Amino acid sequence: GAAITTLAEMAKAKGRWTGAVTTTRITHATPASTYAHVADRDWEGDQNMSAQAKAAGCKDIARQLVEAPNSTRLNVALGGGRSRFLPKDQGGNRADGRNLIQTLLATSGPRTAAVMTVRELKSLDPAKVDQVLGLFDQENLPYEADRATQGADVPTLTQMATTAVDILSKNPKGYFLMVEGGRIDMGSHAGNAYRALTETEEFSKAIAAVMAKVDMKNTLIIVTAD
Repeated sequence: GAAITTLAEMAKAKGRWTGAVTTTRITHATPASTYAHVADRDWEGDQNMSAQAKAAGCKDIARQLVEAPNSTRLNVALGGGRSRFLPKDQGGNRADGRNLIQTLLATSGPRTAAVMTVRELKSLDPAKVDQVLGLFDQENLPYEADRATQGADVPTLTQMATTAVDILSKNPKGYFLMVEGGRIDMGSHAGNAYRALTETEEFSKAIAAVMAKVDMKNTLIIVTAD
């Protein structure tokens, strides 16, 4: 019954473009807070919701990302969590049988793209796309420490962040971009210092790469902890 305007929605109201980049599921708490309004952070897909919530007309987080009007929808959303967007017969776990990736492409303009691998991300021409949904894993992206065995098709946080900047910076009115090294926190929760540290190293690389790409005289970069 209550909602707070997100930073991304404030930016959109000013004509700016918006984006969220994360190494977690794009429907996870921090990225979701840029575009979704829910009573429970675990409502990442409809399979996570109660019958009562659905009957009341509540929408899961993945649906909110895809079904948002252009006036509030993120221009760039890159991360994991593909299972929340696909039906069970296509490798996902949605209970409603919908393919939300197809929904986005069918309801958006021709300058919208969906990418699922690092090769597809690299093949994007930022000049030709204004909206991009990138879902590079069924769940969270693999830890950097496991990249050699699990991350062959997965972009780094640096690759995702710099691609997002390339797309968003086309807007002369500016942009708001949230970049999360989300698996730092997960490594810490697991008590795994090595994974937390290697994730932090990649986060630091992403910050440096973005700082080298933007005009620091006209860009505010805030780095904060979870």
